[in-house]
Amino acid sequence: MKMNNNPINWYPGHMVKTKREIKEKIELIDMVFEVIDARIPKSSKNKDIDEIIKNKPKILIMTKLDLCDQNETNKWISYYKKMGYNVIALDLKNNTNLKPIYKEIDNIILQLNQKRQQKALRPRKIRALVLGIPNVGKSTLINRLVRKKATKVGDKPGITKQLEWIRINNQIELLDTPGILWPKLENKEVALNLASMTAIKEEILDAEEVAIYIINTMLEKYPENIKKRYILTDEKEMIDILNAIGKKIGAIKKDDIDYEKIYKTVIKDLREGYLGNVTFDSYIQN
Repeated sequence: MKMNNNPINWYPGHMVKTKREIKEKIELIDMVFEVIDARIPKSSKNKDIDEIIKNKPKILIMTKLDLCDQNETNKWISYYKKMGYNVIALDLKNNTNLKPIYKEIDNIILQLNQKRQQKALRPRKIRALVLGIPNVGKSTLINRLVRKKATKVGDKPGITKQLEWIRINNQIELLDTPGILWPKLENKEVALNLASMTAIKEEILDAEEVAIYIINTMLEKYPENIKKRYILTDEKEMIDILNAIGKKIGAIKKDDIDYEKIYKTVIKDLREGYLGNVTFDSYIQN
């Protein structure tokens, strides 16, 4: 049960194509929504995005606020604000209050059309680009803004396959994009965070490795959560912890232990919030 420390390569052809098409269309864009996951606010931030969008006005939107450890995530919100980012944190599942986003959109529309007026040009609708890694909630955000199901939503990466213009109202159009990562995930902890939260496909990293990483991280950061979920007591060795989880979820019949079921259950429980509100990226103040 040792970790494989080799870099992860998962950069499907549609990501290469998406990055190229965004660069081709960037001159049409007035503002950018960069979407990240509040449970992994560092790991889910694509370091290539600032280079792609150049100096366009940007709002950093943290989704899945309902699933994160808000005390820890708030440290990241403060950090990004100090770095100059305009940050909006949202619970898109339970709270549809999008007034903070519309307020920022209105400000940018006003600035854009003031500049156009100075050039004797007529006002026009604003074009916004929605960017982020796979499965951080871009499609859910768009559907909330449009107030109807405009894009497909799923719990697996790769649902959106191509760029698509979506009209919100007479003032704004959104350009939805497939999730894009960077070509090589050199940092194994980042890769495991992404795999734990469904940002990269399950086939890329072994389920055993991901589940054990989740268990170790939970025991380090949120021990009471995982102990309560699986009725863990004083188990020290990973094999004993896995067997205890297997017993709790019914993955042991006689002496036959279904470890694959144990791995999949741990991963699913984390993603669906059964292990409590968690933030896997620890903020370390410099």
